[in-house]
Amino acid sequence: MSEDGCYNSRQKKSIKGGTRLQIVNVYKNFFKNNMFMKMLLIFSMISIVTIITLSYIIFLSVSDSTIRRELAIQKAAMEHVDRYMHQQYESVQNMVRDMHQNEALSANVTYLMNHSYAEYVQHMTNGYYANRDDYSAEVLNHFQNIINRNSDIHQLMLYSAEKQDLLTFNQYKPFRKLNTNAARSYIPDVMAMETPNISAPNYWIRKAVNLWDPELYAIRVPINNTQTLRNIGQFLIFFDSKGIGNALDNYERNLKGDIVVLSAKGTVLFDSSAKYYGKKYPYVEAADSLFDQTDMDAMKKNQNLYINRFVSADQGYVVIGTVPVKEMAESYAGIRNTIISISLISLLFAVLVPAFFIINFAKRTRRIIRFTQKVKYGNLSARIDDAREDELGQISHSFNEMLDELNLYIERVYKAEIRQKETELVALQARINPHFLYNTLEVIRMRAISQGARDVGEMIYSLSVLFKSLVQQKPNYTLKDEMEACRLYLELFRIRYKDIFIYTIQIDSIYYGHPVVKLSLQPIIENYVVHGIRTERSDNRLSITVVEAGGALQIEVRDNGKGIDPSRLTEIQEELERPEESGQMFGLRSVHSRLRYLYGPQFGITIVSTLEEGTMIRVRYPTHSEGKGV
Repeated sequence: MSEDGCYNSRQKKSIKGGTRLQIVNVYKNFFKNNMFMKMLLIFSMISIVTIITLSYIIFLSVSDSTIRRELAIQKAAMEHVDRYMHQQYESVQNMVRDMHQNEALSANVTYLMNHSYAEYVQHMTNGYYANRDDYSAEVLNHFQNIINRNSDIHQLMLYSAEKQDLLTFNQYKPFRKLNTNAARSYIPDVMAMETPNISAPNYWIRKAVNLWDPELYAIRVPINNTQTLRNIGQFLIFFDSKGIGNALDNYERNLKGDIVVLSAKGTVLFDSSAKYYGKKYPYVEAADSLFDQTDMDAMKKNQNLYINRFVSADQGYVVIGTVPVKEMAESYAGIRNTIISISLISLLFAVLVPAFFIINFAKRTRRIIRFTQKVKYGNLSARIDDAREDELGQISHSFNEMLDELNLYIERVYKAEIRQKETELVALQARINPHFLYNTLEVIRMRAISQGARDVGEMIYSLSVLFKSLVQQKPNYTLKDEMEACRLYLELFRIRYKDIFIYTIQIDSIYYGHPVVKLSLQPIIENYVVHGIRTERSDNRLSITVVEAGGALQIEVRDNGKGIDPSRLTEIQEELERPEESGQMFGLRSVHSRLRYLYGPQFGITIVSTLEEGTMIRVRYPTHSEGKGV
């Protein structure tokens, strides 16, 4: 690699390293060690997520409502199309019914269907002279009037089942009678088949009348002989599909999407967009639609369309409404933009307004921090200038008042205490040196032994060691130390009472190092010696047992002394639980209070006693004491 290439590589690494370092510094300065910036960031994120979520939910609700409204409008238009087609079918049935009700017209229609046109003309001529005033029985005029009254009729046809002739009427061509027997076409087979009342024009009929306009639909009604009720033919009308579109004029302004009418075979009978005439409709199978209702959301997902359906199974057609998703989205685009605008404004307020207050709080907090640093380095005259009454203002006022009190304490109390300590130190230095006392007791002990008073010597030795252990200050005071002090104390009285008093101490060596409160057992033993021992008996006994039970270290001191009267025991227990010192029972209360103060209310001493039988005092320590014995 060339020197230029190495230099460029090092330069890029240096730039990346510098950028990374800047990011780390920004994070440390503005986020890691900045509580208010974290609060602002968290609050902003919560506000942004909340507003976006609410806006999205509102948008979904409004868009869903808009979609349902538009689909409801389309559904109403589809129902109007269905009513229109039913009306057309009812009008064709009424034509046949009117024809049957007019006996002369019915007879002439039957005659025309079964005879040639020349024979029909002769028949009508004879009838005219026989009944001059009956003009309504003329078939051609009657059908021509029907066509003139209904502009949607494109072709009116009569089919004779006996002659297999097709008679056609329309307003553009004269009456024609076509021979459509089986040798010429499939029209007889078509007319004999069961077909829906409303359908697409048949191919063979179109061919016979030479009518290929795709925007047509057919309605067919059978014609029966009024006397024998035998079928004599079919009454068939081709309607112009544009008439259906005219029925939708009232919905044109509010209607979204397209409406299509399909026959049972899937042929398009009407298409508001005029795109699918003569083609297969691509979105829905009409035959399936007559029996199956497909979920709208699934169709939307697959075809990117909203689809409405209205099935007329009795008439054999399906009305389908489709709205492209994009077109539907345009209907709520304005609402969407409004929601987005309101959300952006809300986000700005939700972030900027709290940011203003949080930055203000951050400035005031930094001012308090700088003030505390001044006090930390000894500037007790510093004060915070903040006159507001909120929490930070109250903190500032409290700091100022605390400094005033501190300065006053330093001037009046602390200096006075220093002088008092100096005085006490001088007095302490003037006291007898404890070593002088130890040495004096040792001289007395040796003199007692030399005079033969060995028991007196032992007592003086125990007293000397006990006094030394009580006066000596140790950093860690353990259960072993306390037990040794108790043993020395008990040893004094064992020698004093010789054959009438014995004691036992049972402790496992694993508890020796357990930290305890100094002089927490000795007052209990002293209480027995002073109040419980019976000198008239020779079986006085005291036992100290250390056990672990109930999550605590328990030391049980049992004796067989005088015991405590129940009323007095109640007074003692009440005195132990008093919140304030009353001056009575100093020893037991001191032990109980210190244990509870140091370890909690579940620790302390418990007294159980029976008059003339003895007393048991249980002292509870925590199993794992934190800190050192004191």
